[in-house]
Amino acid sequence: MRIGFALILLVPALAGSQAPSYARERARMDSLISAEVKGTPIAGLAVAVVKGRDTILARGWGFADVENEVPVTTASVFRIGSITKQFTSSAIMQLVEKGRLSLDDTLGALLPNMPVTWRKVTLRQLLNHTSGIPNYTDIGPRWMRRWRDDMTPDSIVGFVTGDTLNFAPGSKWRYTNTGYVLLGMILDKTTGQSYPRYLGEQLFKPMGLSSTMYCDTRPIIKHRALGYQLANKQLANAEYLSMTQPYSAGALCSTVGDLVKWTRALHSGGVVSPASFKQMTTPIGAAAGSHYGFGLGMDSLGNHRRVAHGGGIHGFVSMLAHYPDDSLTVVVLANSAPAPVDLIAGNLARVMFGMPLEGGPLPRVTLSAGQLAPYLGDYTLALPDGTKLPVHITATGDKLYARAEGQSAFELIPYGNNVFGAEFDRTLRVTFAVTNGRASKLILHQGGQDSEGPRQ
Repeated sequence: MRIGFALILLVPALAGSQAPSYARERARMDSLISAEVKGTPIAGLAVAVVKGRDTILARGWGFADVENEVPVTTASVFRIGSITKQFTSSAIMQLVEKGRLSLDDTLGALLPNMPVTWRKVTLRQLLNHTSGIPNYTDIGPRWMRRWRDDMTPDSIVGFVTGDTLNFAPGSKWRYTNTGYVLLGMILDKTTGQSYPRYLGEQLFKPMGLSSTMYCDTRPIIKHRALGYQLANKQLANAEYLSMTQPYSAGALCSTVGDLVKWTRALHSGGVVSPASFKQMTTPIGAAAGSHYGFGLGMDSLGNHRRVAHGGGIHGFVSMLAHYPDDSLTVVVLANSAPAPVDLIAGNLARVMFGMPLEGGPLPRVTLSAGQLAPYLGDYTLALPDGTKLPVHITATGDKLYARAEGQSAFELIPYGNNVFGAEFDRTLRVTFAVTNGRASKLILHQGGQDSEGPRQ
């Protein structure tokens, strides 16, 4: 079944005027997003592009509820996944400013019931992913078979309390949702309030974020978008995940308008002090190589500095990017996964900067099962953060698939000359080095970085 993607013109829900001088940029953005939703099975998108106080674009495409054909609007409430982390880190930094916490506080002092090997981990190391504590979302079936269960933060962390640290605290960088669940537990204990209630009272209400909330499954949330996933290249309802589980690592919902408002306040000293925000956006130590601060990533698009974070959770993917030197904020929220939100967000910024767009389609070639045979096998990628990621390459008929450990398999699209891509990210490339009729390694190009993986 092919889902229709009618273009919905909406009354912008964001503050600010639509300046006539941006008509050309707006038209080009409209064209590129329309092309994406027409050519990709995306349930719905909400997009906002704001420069200073000028709303360049604020619109919805597709459906928030596919079965009932409820259109996406700028009021549609999406799960935002790991964009949650900047809210969590901001709440922590507010307590640091009040002297109730210190970035040098140890986990042993803050949560003394944690494993002995974790007790020297500092609050700073939890915030910037240098703790070495294993990521519970990477453990595969041990976690996946419990997706439907309501669980306490203690139980979530308990998935990995018996596992060995990935590295000595502070020595390396590795993204871990467990660390941010621990930060929520620290907030709970320090404030005497639950994470959802504390953020509601200290962040959402004071800042007027009326559509930002902890995304519980049971309460009625007006304008809530439903989540979808691809099954055999068709949309299906997303796998159920109890929203007790992501907790302070990824359980918030929001709208494009609220996220623009939040970003404006965060970058202007309206959430934490300028000194605290500088700490949040200054990667140090083992996090410097990965350009990661406290719930925020720092990089650039061309010569334009960018502070950004994405999110991915069952049925939803998101990207929130701010270009501080240009006063530009770009938000892209999708209620189906995968969806090329990173590519869309980047290209929307490129339109504003007058840069060439990326991710143009490459011609797909057809390879037989015999021609795919040289690529089959197991590889181990050396990621930029120094960790090792096993990748399994398999084939079914004339289709090649890649599956990274702890993740779902996806089809590798053949472009010829041992080069493959992926539908969910048209900038991704997997190139195999083939010698004597057999691949010796693969090279993954993603997010502007290359990672090599020799055959095992």
